[in-house]
Amino acid sequence: MVPVPATFPIYLMFTDVMYIYMVSLQLILEHGSESSFQAKSRRSRKERIFIKTNMGSTVISIPDGEGVPDLEEKKKSHFSLQPIISYLREKKKVLKFSLPPIFSHLREEKTKHDLRKLIHSAKVGTALVLVSLLYLLDPLFKKVGENAMWAIMTVVVIFEFYAGATLSKGLNRGLGTILGGGLGCLAAALAQGVGGRVGDPIVVGVSVFIFAAAATYTRMVPSIKKRYDYGVMIFILTFNLVVVSGIRVQDVMKVARERLSTIGMGFAICIFISLFVFPVWASDELHHSFASKFEDLALSMEGCLEEYFSFMSEKGNQPKANFSSCKSILNSKTKDEALANFAKWEPWHGKFGLYYPWEKYLLIGEHLRELAATILSLKTCLQSPKQPTTQRETLKEPCEAVGSLLGWTLRELGESILKMRKCHAGVSIVPNLKSTRLELSSVLSSSPSKLMENGNDYGLAMATFVFLLMEVVEKVEEVAKEVEQLGEIAHFRTQLALICPSTLF
Repeated sequence: MVPVPATFPIYLMFTDVMYIYMVSLQLILEHGSESSFQAKSRRSRKERIFIKTNMGSTVISIPDGEGVPDLEEKKKSHFSLQPIISYLREKKKVLKFSLPPIFSHLREEKTKHDLRKLIHSAKVGTALVLVSLLYLLDPLFKKVGENAMWAIMTVVVIFEFYAGATLSKGLNRGLGTILGGGLGCLAAALAQGVGGRVGDPIVVGVSVFIFAAAATYTRMVPSIKKRYDYGVMIFILTFNLVVVSGIRVQDVMKVARERLSTIGMGFAICIFISLFVFPVWASDELHHSFASKFEDLALSMEGCLEEYFSFMSEKGNQPKANFSSCKSILNSKTKDEALANFAKWEPWHGKFGLYYPWEKYLLIGEHLRELAATILSLKTCLQSPKQPTTQRETLKEPCEAVGSLLGWTLRELGESILKMRKCHAGVSIVPNLKSTRLELSSVLSSSPSKLMENGNDYGLAMATFVFLLMEVVEKVEEVAKEVEQLGEIAHFRTQLALICPSTLF
């Protein structure tokens, strides 16, 4: 049972009131104002009384014949709410039947989109409540003291939406804190060993410069910046805090140990809640997003061909291809790389092991972006005024066959990734794509005169469309080979041989 929003009864009441007002206004316009209607009724009643008094008979006969029409007119103009109420009851039933599915559909889409965000927000709140107990409970506060703030700060900083991101930032923070604190304690001890007002600042300044400069340069290395940038930043922060505070604090080792313990408490709470309480895996997100990209590209390709060969239909009913999914695929590189990085930090769970080939996903993503760019280039052919309409019929049959093959191939590749089963592209897919590409090239070579019937510009426009279609076939062929290699590396389960509808092409 889908819950009805709280504002839904108010919406129905407002609809009923507005409908009664509109019906009343319509009746007033048809029969005149209320005062004229009442005056007409009083006049008709006086006429009937006068006739009855003078004639002294119960049978009323009106010579001019206006009495019966007046009675019928009064019956017709008599204002009754019963038909309106009955109609509103029926209308209310319709509204109760039709509106909740609309609201339920919107709620379902919104809930599907926001449910994980709500869960993540609740998880962060729970983690902060648990770590705040170090401050709120006196027995715990006596043990950790003011250093409990470091545990709270750790939760706020490292708790991320994906479990892999939380684990990545937590481990980076832990390693950076341990290395920075250890080296900071050694530098502080060396400064205290040298002694003197002049010796301490010199040792501290030199050590801060050397380690901070080296760590900052390390952050700019691409391989380190991709996975360990946060850890290096925490190392710089911790080292400077420890080595500088060592000049003023006597027992710097004790302070470092207490802070490290509270940071470990915050890290443990974050990892436990992130991994064991409704975890959101970056690996699942990346896996499903890649599978959906194939379906989006298939729909875009089919819509493009449908629009190109719908020149004979009415202008208002002409279908329009949707290229928004291709644009989103072109802009998905940053998100894919971030998800792949988070997935590498995640532990073994479900279908994904510790050494799952996420780099292969990024390589397939590059091929998909090239394919999306090629499909977007077909959009210029659709919008070009030099594309002839009558000569497209010669290309309709082979191009529609190519579109059907491309749609089937892309969906099969996406399904093989989603269900993690091997795709024997070299046996069933690649040969069909190669033969289809040869057929398109034969169309250009065998009938150049047909393409040039309406002039060089129109012929070149059609030839450009066919050439781009051949490029799409070639890109899909490359993607199919990469998906087959992914199945071999990731040890996808085997399946029966694919039945490709090659006889249709």
